[in-house]
Amino acid sequence: MEKPFLLLLQWLLLASHSVTALRFTVDDFPDGFAFGAGTAAFQYEGAVAEDGKSQSIWDTFAHSARNPNERTSDIASDGYHKDDFATFADVCFREFGDRVKHWTTILEPNIIAQGSYDIGIMAPSRCSSPFGHNCTVGNSSVEPYLFLHHNLLAHSSAVRLYREKYQAAQKGVVGINLFSLAIYPLTGSPEDIKATERANDFLFGCLTFPFQGHDNASANKFLNCSILHPLLFGDYPESMKKAACPRLPSFSNYESKLVTGAFDFIGLNHYSSVYASSNPDVSKMAVRDQAADVGALFRDTRDGPTSIQYPAGRMIDPQGLEHVLRYLRGKYGNISIYIQENGCGQTDDSLMDEQRIDFLKKYMASILKSIR
Repeated sequence: MEKPFLLLLQWLLLASHSVTALRFTVDDFPDGFAFGAGTAAFQYEGAVAEDGKSQSIWDTFAHSARNPNERTSDIASDGYHKDDFATFADVCFREFGDRVKHWTTILEPNIIAQGSYDIGIMAPSRCSSPFGHNCTVGNSSVEPYLFLHHNLLAHSSAVRLYREKYQAAQKGVVGINLFSLAIYPLTGSPEDIKATERANDFLFGCLTFPFQGHDNASANKFLNCSILHPLLFGDYPESMKKAACPRLPSFSNYESKLVTGAFDFIGLNHYSSVYASSNPDVSKMAVRDQAADVGALFRDTRDGPTSIQYPAGRMIDPQGLEHVLRYLRGKYGNISIYIQENGCGQTDDSLMDEQRIDFLKKYMASILKSIR
């Protein structure tokens, strides 16, 4: 399936006469830079009730009244697997490791914690009042942090398994995927800059630094995060401990050693940028959820409506991705980074999708610019 997809992608990029001509080619990217495509297990597996397969949280969600579009993945792409994480990872490494050299363990745990266990709009729809939507079970103050903690341990266990049992022979690499946003302070006020810093701490850090044209010259330090900080230093950042204590789990000495350095690369799903401002109301809350712990209000545009939760973002801002990559390199050196998701939707099904071609062209150019 790879060759037809790649040929189609090349055709889409080159065949359209209504899109500005590309000013770079694949040859402009350095050796070792990889293009690719990906999918998710729920989009691929299907076989919803075959061979003793039990319902996943997404199967349950897709068949519930909470599913906004009534679509399921009962068939999907007709793939299949059983999902005991460590055992599943072992099977994958053993059966496919001679061909698969890049393994990503978990998708976007830093944002799924909010969507699935705080506000409850994603499977398994766990949340608590007054924070979530139509909550029937869950605890929005505690469960997002439990989810993050156990995802880190599951990921790190898979990395250790691969390094101890397979890496020497298979010569592959293992990483984790994170949801990425470039977050700009709404104003240059100290309150908005601090709110942006907290937002980056909780999301995954690395995006608070001077962006040209966004009046953010003073916010030029790297801020650590719920995922990257433990993987680098074996513990959560102090800002998270201060905001979420005692709801934030702690690492034992064994767990701290397990998670420290447990990645060969970091994958980013990066689509957009947002603005953040201070949320003074959180100081009045007797009980807080994860979103309130961040203490920020978010906007898709400078004059748009506010949200206490991280938005998906609608701003087309290739410069944001460029600066994210530059800052990561400046802080950590040349760690391996993969942009695993990027792109934009289109209202029709035409293959002559000039808007998406133009979007991808601009973001690819921003990656190339950050490399140069």
